[in-house]
Amino acid sequence: MFEAKNTTSLVWNAFTILELVYYNTVRSVRSGHRDAVFAILTSILQTLLMVLVFFFFMDFLGMRQAAVRGDFLLYVMSGIFVFMVHIKAVSAVAGAEGPTAPMMQHLPMSTTVSIWASAFSALYIQVVALFSILGAYHLFWKPLEIYDPIGALLMILLAWFSGCAVGAVFLAVKPWAPRTVAMIQQIYVRLNMFASGKMFLANLMVPKQLMLFSWNPLFHVIDQGRGEVFLNYNPMKSELAYPIIVSVVLLVIGLIGESYTRKRVSVSWGAGH
Repeated sequence: MFEAKNTTSLVWNAFTILELVYYNTVRSVRSGHRDAVFAILTSILQTLLMVLVFFFFMDFLGMRQAAVRGDFLLYVMSGIFVFMVHIKAVSAVAGAEGPTAPMMQHLPMSTTVSIWASAFSALYIQVVALFSILGAYHLFWKPLEIYDPIGALLMILLAWFSGCAVGAVFLAVKPWAPRTVAMIQQIYVRLNMFASGKMFLANLMVPKQLMLFSWNPLFHVIDQGRGEVFLNYNPMKSELAYPIIVSVVLLVIGLIGESYTRKRVSVSWGAGH
């Protein structure tokens, strides 16, 4: 009897948490825009603008020769999409509602639910935007050919997961030094415009060049993703295990730090900042 009761309780608690995450994900998607459609359209325009800027920039600099043999525009998008998913996840999780937010006064709402709701809302918007752009590209430009679509999608999810991990660290530290963390977060985003290596192929880099990028998990995710997108590209200077390990470690640190901060934060402290 007691075991059945505990099992039922665990299942019910899990269902309650999933329901909370779902509704807060919907609320998070709509929080910055009038509705979800407007949020998706905004994301599509942002991504398209970045793709076009980098396409013409790389074409102007004569970087077509350094790209993978195949569709050059798809090569550009393979880097931009992963970059955007990662950066949006960082911003969403880092900006999740903290323990002093009004919503936290309503049980069973918690910061954990807020974190995952923000993360899933960012993933939802970016994935819908990604498929919308690729669908339009396939219908109106030329047939889309991706070597391993499932593998490419997994790299998108890995970029999102690593962004959540980085954002969790920022979220944990933010109540202690909000201005400093905001500045570091902006530096991280700007740095990844170059350090993500979305304009370059790792296989063509010499060791001195590789040192500038190999520290960055996102660089490995983008390069591995291109191996899934293009048949004739085999990533040899990046690793899949590295971003996974780093992301797991950062996520654990972030969640532990967030728990530590949550136990010591107060409404008056939050108002003081």
